Amino acid sequence: MLTSPIVAKDKAKILAEALPYIQRFHGKTIVIKYGGNAMVEENLKHGFARDVVLLKLVGMNPVVVHGGGPQIDEMLKRVGKQGEFIQGMRVTDAETMNVVEMVLGGSVNKDIVNLINRHGGKAVGLTGKDGAFIRAKKMLMADRETAGKWINIGQVGEIESIDPALIALLDTQDFIPVIAPIGVGADGESYNINADLVAGKLAEILKAEKLILLSNIPGVLDKEGNLLTGLTAQRVDELFADGTISGGMLPKIGSALDAVKKGVKSCHIIDGRVEHALLLEILTDQGVGTLIKEN
Repeated sequence: MLTSPIVAKDKAKILAEALPYIQRFHGKTIVIKYGGNAMVEENLKHGFARDVVLLKLVGMNPVVVHGGGPQIDEMLKRVGKQGEFIQGMRVTDAETMNVVEMVLGGSVNKDIVNLINRHGGKAVGLTGKDGAFIRAKKMLMADRETAGKWINIGQVGEIESIDPALIALLDTQDFIPVIAPIGVGADGESYNINADLVAGKLAEILKAEKLILLSNIPGVLDKEGNLLTGLTAQRVDELFADGTISGGMLPKIGSALDAVKKGVKSCHIIDGRVEHALLLEILTDQGVGTLIKEN
C-alpha cells in the first residue's frame, strides 16, 4: 500500500523539525533513568529500545540506568516476603539484597540489553560492581519524627563515588551502557541504591547535557493535579517545603535538583506511559513532562 502524499509530507516535516535538536545534542551525553510502565508493557519496552538506538545513531551518547521495583516485588512474593519502603527507599535485608541482585543485575538488565541489541544497538549491561565503578556506603535514614534518631534500612547504599572511566571506554566503541543501580562497599559488600539517585549522580559525573527520568505520571504535579514545568531549583525547594513533593517522588526530584545544581544543563521528568516519550522530549519543539533547571 502506497503512503499518501499528505502522510509522507507530515513525516518529512517531523524529520526536519528534529534536525536542529540533532545538531544541538550531537556528541552530548544524555543519562536516562528507565522505569515504571515503560519497563513492563511490551509496546513501550520496544519503543524505548528503538528510541535509544535512534539517539545513538544520530550522534548522541545515551546512558541508561534502570530500576525494577515491580519485578523485585514479584520475586519477593515468590519467596514469601513483602516489600517495605521508608521515605521512598526500599528496606533491604540480606535476603532482599540477594533478590535485588538477581533481578536487577540479572534478568531485568539482560532483558533491556537484549531489546536494544535486537533493534540494532550495541548495548552492554553493567552493575556498579563491575570495575567497582560505583562505590557506596551504608545509608542511614533520618527519622523525621525524632530529631537525632536514625533508621537502619539494611543494605541500602548512598553513593561515595562514581568512576566514569568504564563508561568513557564503552563510549569510544559506540556501546550503549545499561546500568543496574547496585554499588559496592569497601569490603566488597553489595548495596541497593535508588536508581534515580544513581542516574542523577552519573549525569553530574559525566557532565551530561540532559538527565531524563521516566515516570508513571506526566511529571511534577501541584496539589490540584496540574502539571508543573519550567521549575527552577528555588521553586523545587519550595515544593519540598510545602509537601507538594513527597513519598516516592522525593528521591526522584531530589536527584534531579542535585544534578542541575551541579552542572547538568537540564532535567526532564516525563511520562514513560507515552509512546516515544524520549523522542518527543529530545527531538521536538513541543517537549513533554516537567523541565527542571537551575535558574
